[in-house]
Amino acid sequence: MIIVVAALEFENQADRDHAVAITADVQMATRQEEAGCQAYCFAPDPSVPTRIQVYELWDDNDSLVAHFKHPNYDKMRELLHGANIKESINQAYLVERGEPVYGPNGEMKEAFFVD
Repeated sequence: MIIVVAALEFENQADRDHAVAITADVQMATRQEEAGCQAYCFAPDPSVPTRIQVYELWDDNDSLVAHFKHPNYDKMRELLHGANIKESINQAYLVERGEPVYGPNGEMKEAFFVD
């Protein structure tokens, strides 16, 4: 599993909100059309009015690499190119293990990833 996280910074809130609106269809298309895409979300940060938080979840390396060659990726780049982005910070993480945050009855756990 690969998690991609990013923050896109804009000049102002109006530019940020416009970018979220114009990319909504491409976000949905990516989720529906691209094999291995479990999540693909560009959402406004509720605490920073000029920031979009990006969260992507991909099955594996091959699915993420294929995304970069897909027309949806080209369309997203095209849409964001003129959106007045000031800065983009991004990172991909390889996840080898995962587990629920809470126990089966909703209880908080004492520890994570204990063998």
